[in-house]
Amino acid sequence: MKPNIVVIMTDQQRADVSRREGFGLDTTPFLDSLAKKGTWFDRAYTTMPACLPARVSMLTGRYPSATHARTNHNGNDAFYQSDLYDILRDNGYQTALCGKNHSHVDASKMDFYFSMGHHGGLGTDRTADEIAFDRHLASLKMRAAFEPTPFDFSLQCPYRAVTAATNWIDSISSSSQSDPFFLWLSFPEPHNPYQVSEPYFSMFPTETIPPTLSDKSALQVKGFKYQWLRHIGELGFPDYDEQLPQARSNYFGMLRLIDDQVRRFWDYLGSHDLQSSTILIFLSDHGDYVGEYGLMRKGAELPEVLIRVPFFFVGPDIIRSSEPHPAHISTADLMPTVCEAIGLDIPAGVQGRSLWPLLTGEKYPEAEFSSAYAEHGFGGLHYTDQEDFDPNKDSIHAEIGFDELNGWSQSGTMRAIRKGDWKLIFDMQEHGQLYNLVDDPVELDNLFDNPDYAEIQSRLIAELLGWILRTEDPLPHPPRRYQFKSDRRNYWSPHR
Repeated sequence: MKPNIVVIMTDQQRADVSRREGFGLDTTPFLDSLAKKGTWFDRAYTTMPACLPARVSMLTGRYPSATHARTNHNGNDAFYQSDLYDILRDNGYQTALCGKNHSHVDASKMDFYFSMGHHGGLGTDRTADEIAFDRHLASLKMRAAFEPTPFDFSLQCPYRAVTAATNWIDSISSSSQSDPFFLWLSFPEPHNPYQVSEPYFSMFPTETIPPTLSDKSALQVKGFKYQWLRHIGELGFPDYDEQLPQARSNYFGMLRLIDDQVRRFWDYLGSHDLQSSTILIFLSDHGDYVGEYGLMRKGAELPEVLIRVPFFFVGPDIIRSSEPHPAHISTADLMPTVCEAIGLDIPAGVQGRSLWPLLTGEKYPEAEFSSAYAEHGFGGLHYTDQEDFDPNKDSIHAEIGFDELNGWSQSGTMRAIRKGDWKLIFDMQEHGQLYNLVDDPVELDNLFDNPDYAEIQSRLIAELLGWILRTEDPLPHPPRRYQFKSDRRNYWSPHR
């Protein structure tokens, strides 16, 4: 019998704000314990720090440069041969989405579809209380709430998504069908609007929150795109400075709400004798500044706080470890890993690699996972501070205050590589950034072109070039007599 597959995804969850990563607040006690029941990674990276590109990558195993989905508005342009829903439905799985979608898939791809967004539910079957709560979310205009959300936490999106998911599993379990199931359980939180009901609103008071490692003075170092985010934030919300501490407090409260709902779902699997037959995967699509650089949300470039994400696997045959796995991995690796876990070949065009040997204790080429790669930008030239900007054309919106993913912040092309303690960012105009993440975790001391680090810089540029070549789209495969050669796990490093 093939295992059930559950992918739990959060939206905009920064990796390092958990106790298991050394954070000073116990934001996610259950997730920390659940991660240690399986294999967890503290060097896991999104393919791109934007919702739709990252989600398309997760479902297709392809990087945004290959899917063509490089902004939040390119879902219809997604280019691939098969995605996770295609291969699982073709192999006898019942499939569902409960929660936020924001990808290229729609209800026609699955057997059950319960969609939610940042303003709550979208269906016609909502209760009066749910509709009232959803209207409250919309009224916040994506800002931070200074008061507890005046509704019971059972109306929050994570609770409702878990309820829909468990009801669906109940419905298929009670039928005569015995097919395994695939569930994408996708929470719209802790994405803005930063709001949460009691008891979560009061759990992490602003005066108890650990300080950030940088503040808005760092914007002078980080450059125009970061400065532009702060500028449009202040235009959209004149009380931006006052919102930041409360946004952080609410963000951590939202994490605890999510934590409790994952516990609720896991307990449900246990009470229905499904834990031992289910592979559960937890990850986020990207991170959030959470006050770093004097910013919230996302948008500018490829800092660790945006591209490193929580990622772990729990389930049958997956080894348990209280310590993080040392491999550098990508959210693009999820799809091919699921393929191997259920005995399927990796489809053509997939660029991610199977993590199954890492999860089950088999031998694997360690060099294959010695670095991770991420992308940013929709192309063209960077906008700079020399342009005659009109933020009302692209950034400021009455309905949401401001949009951090705009032409200014997303212009150009940037690529990043993480390898051990080091991080390299490079753009199409040959501007480089080099950081030692141990000494400089928020990337303020750019060592690029420093002669003391010339050898490290050269090695990282070579490895980044290798990644860029590996992520060139192989589709379509050549016709007629040419035989396309690939590793069965999509590994590029020699097997030793």
